[in-house]
Amino acid sequence: MPASNTPGPESPESSVSDLPDVSGSVPATDRIPATAQAPAQATATGATDPGPTPPPGVQHVAERPARGRSPRPKRRRIRRLRNASIALVVLLAVVAGALGWYGWDLSRRSFPDLDGAVKVPGMSANVEVLRDKNGIPQIYADTPEDLFRAQGYVQAQDRFWEMDVRRHMTAGRLSEMFGSSQVDNDVFLRTLGWHRVAEQELAKLTPEARAYVEAYAAGVNSYIDNRDPDELSFEYALLGFVRDDYEPEPWTPVDSVAWLKAMAWDLRANLQDEIDRALLSEKLTVNQIDELYPPYPYERNQPIVPSGAVVKNPNDPAAEEFKPDATPPVPSRSASRALTELSETLESLPPIFTDRSAGVGSNSWVIAGSRTTTGKPLMANDPHLSASLPSAWYQMGLHCRTVSPTCAYDVSGFTFAGMPGVVIGHNQKISWGLTNLGADVTDLYLEKVNDTGYLFNNEFLPFEDVRTEVIKVSGGADRTITVRSTRHGPILSEASDELEEVGKDAPIPDPGPQREDGFAVALRWTALEPGTTMESVFQLDRATDWNSFREALRGFDVPSQNVVYADVDGNIGYQAPGRIPVRRGGDGRWPAYGWETDYEWDNMIPFDSLPFRYNPPEGYIVTANNAVTPPTYPYTLTTDWGYGSRSQRIIDMINAQPKVDPQAMSRMQLDDRNPIAETLVPYLLDVEVKDPWIREAQNLLKGWDFRQQPDSKAAAFFNGVWRQMLLLAFGDKMPFSVRATGDCQLDNTTGKTHCGERDDATAQPDGGDRWFEVVRSLLPDAESPWWNISDDPGKITTRDALLLKAMTAARKELTAKMGRDIDSWNWGRLHTLELRNQTLGTDGPGAVKWMLNRGEYQLGGGEGLVDATGWNAARGYEVTTVPSMRMVVDLSDLDGSRWINLTGASGHVWHDNYTDQTELWKQGRSLPWAFTRPAVEASAEHTLVLEPDGAPPAPGGQAPPGGAPGQQPGQPGQQPGLPPEGAPSGAPPANP
Repeated sequence: MPASNTPGPESPESSVSDLPDVSGSVPATDRIPATAQAPAQATATGATDPGPTPPPGVQHVAERPARGRSPRPKRRRIRRLRNASIALVVLLAVVAGALGWYGWDLSRRSFPDLDGAVKVPGMSANVEVLRDKNGIPQIYADTPEDLFRAQGYVQAQDRFWEMDVRRHMTAGRLSEMFGSSQVDNDVFLRTLGWHRVAEQELAKLTPEARAYVEAYAAGVNSYIDNRDPDELSFEYALLGFVRDDYEPEPWTPVDSVAWLKAMAWDLRANLQDEIDRALLSEKLTVNQIDELYPPYPYERNQPIVPSGAVVKNPNDPAAEEFKPDATPPVPSRSASRALTELSETLESLPPIFTDRSAGVGSNSWVIAGSRTTTGKPLMANDPHLSASLPSAWYQMGLHCRTVSPTCAYDVSGFTFAGMPGVVIGHNQKISWGLTNLGADVTDLYLEKVNDTGYLFNNEFLPFEDVRTEVIKVSGGADRTITVRSTRHGPILSEASDELEEVGKDAPIPDPGPQREDGFAVALRWTALEPGTTMESVFQLDRATDWNSFREALRGFDVPSQNVVYADVDGNIGYQAPGRIPVRRGGDGRWPAYGWETDYEWDNMIPFDSLPFRYNPPEGYIVTANNAVTPPTYPYTLTTDWGYGSRSQRIIDMINAQPKVDPQAMSRMQLDDRNPIAETLVPYLLDVEVKDPWIREAQNLLKGWDFRQQPDSKAAAFFNGVWRQMLLLAFGDKMPFSVRATGDCQLDNTTGKTHCGERDDATAQPDGGDRWFEVVRSLLPDAESPWWNISDDPGKITTRDALLLKAMTAARKELTAKMGRDIDSWNWGRLHTLELRNQTLGTDGPGAVKWMLNRGEYQLGGGEGLVDATGWNAARGYEVTTVPSMRMVVDLSDLDGSRWINLTGASGHVWHDNYTDQTELWKQGRSLPWAFTRPAVEASAEHTLVLEPDGAPPAPGGQAPPGGAPGQQPGQPGQQPGLPPEGAPSGAPPANP
């Protein structure tokens, strides 16, 4: 269903189609004689008399009616059927329309007031909230407490349902809202204990930061107090149909801090890889698994920090620091050598554990003024997250009217509803962007446990913590669970079936404890130790130069990020922050042996030893989840980097342009060239195809430019072949524990059918850039065992035979999905995005989904591309992850910056700002990003004044005019125009 900004509800498509005209019926233009128009004889009850019934065994032979005579009864029945069908269609349309109108009318109860004045307890002075036509708020206040109080109030206006669901998730209390279907999720989340850790983090905040978080919570509560739930969001009205006693609780500071745990979990790096490797060992050897996780291609894809070393601090011999221009005193082992040695170690384990042969990124870069047309730095950022409605991000500005040491905030960008401050964006001096560093900050530990404790260093120790949790279930009985923790962390295998399988299947050394029914699996994760990330966000928002920027990141504990930097003075930089463990042994690729001392964490990498860059000579810094450091870096950050296909493409595009302008930055974000297609297509075209039906599809690849635009037939066929090739070569050889739920296979030995157990997000092989490297390394070897798809040892298949079968399967699949006419194919028809409300829009009734969800949208791009519209090849072509927002910051003119969100500012269904940015986002367009007070005022269409409780209202409910005294004026930025000819692929049309 396409997005709509119309004031009324959209009409759903009818599920009943109109019947076709009946062949041979009397044309409407023919006149019917009067005798034929006489009504049929009716019975006493009003029913039409069908006439005498023939004797048994006698059938009437119908005469062909003469022209002008009454239609025969069969035709009457057909007409009545047609009329009844039409009436049913009309009735369904009326019912649907009435339902839609009722929902639309009810939803308007929760639309917030965007103009006028309102009393807010706790405000020390008037606060102005200026919104543009897209509903994006810019807040102006005199104190930071007023600023964050207003931020809480405004975010509650737009997104309180989302905030309420998020806090129930982080607290493991979803069952209180949605009933028994969420009990398993709550068990897992209570076991992790995010809310308990957030309480400890709140206690660690400085008094200043705690005051800000408390002010934010008070602002939220000022809005939700004395409002019925359905006045907060339409979803509460829908929830009321099944649970009419739910009342939102007051917001607390812990609710805000806890959301950082959810963000860290979503960006937890290689934990899934660690699980997958353990599960793959059920069917594959360690050597085979290593082939599916190849080393990073340093020779082809450049790391973020290509040089440098950790050296002793000359002022403190006991300390060390990273120097980007230093030479390593002793070359360290290469990453590939380290992986080889680990593989050899595991291969030495007993065959019972190894021979079992019987699967979220972002882009951000910054370019120095020496390489831009503006003479100042340009910065781009587009984090890749799961698609959701509303978007994960919320755009806003937070401005002290007079920037001073007592009110130091003048910042604008993207943040999360439910959390104070701005996470990504810029202030009046600096800009920053984030991508996930992918640091290995989690370890799974196999634990030998009994009723009272766990084995460690040859003795059983009592559990570190045993607690009871009571999960309240809406409409059901309470569920009581016991959570046990070892020295390494909570035991998750008692809350996760998949981790229970890890405990049964993961390789262990010999000698080692008896596996018996399997080991317990505990999680050690840096985010389960109290940190200071919330404090860091406040410091980052008010940083004014490179030194204060780095100092702010010193406390950015989790999630560990790549953070790029630029300032208005022309400097650019990069810093990797975060708490990253130094392991005593192992490299985090496999579950560790919890009973041994060799796999403990000794300490964390010191912040001063973490890699950074400042004004590099090449004049740019690119991060796209690629390797951060070369193999010479002495610490292990991770062995599971992204493989650098996106980052290297961005570097190549930068180097291809003498000077880069802001419009080029936007075009580069939309680049849709597929790097693995460049490698694989020549092999596909070399395959001899005798069947003309298959050859017709193969010919689509001739002359293809490897771009994946929505209207590309070649991209559709290539991705079909890519999917089928991965399933044939790898998927069918994997255990069902990592395969997609719909991937079923008949076991010829037992006669039973087995199906995969993974959801769409994590099923293997997923087809991401790791698989680019796997396939790239195998293609030259035509007789690799991975190409064999024959069960007959005497009829081994080779590469070309598998590629032919993949092309055949793709032709059949795409014909079934898009028709036999190959000219009607295109990538967008396969690669669709539906924006779903992440609660009632996923599991609610069809009518509710129709009201809350939007789409489908046909997209270009793809997995592993710069325009990273991800999809999972193990499951299908539907979009699973997207560039969740895009921004381009112009440090020569902050008002000339551009931004776009996936959906809109509002979380209220049918609000004008619910999905008003989606179509622009889809087209690769963006919005002007007003920052200075004059530019904000020029674009403002709504002004709301938040007044101190008891203060007289502003005249007419209008905001005080103008900016604060001493504020520097600015000029609104000019909107970029049409891109020049020869732009990088994926060039968008002109911005609106």
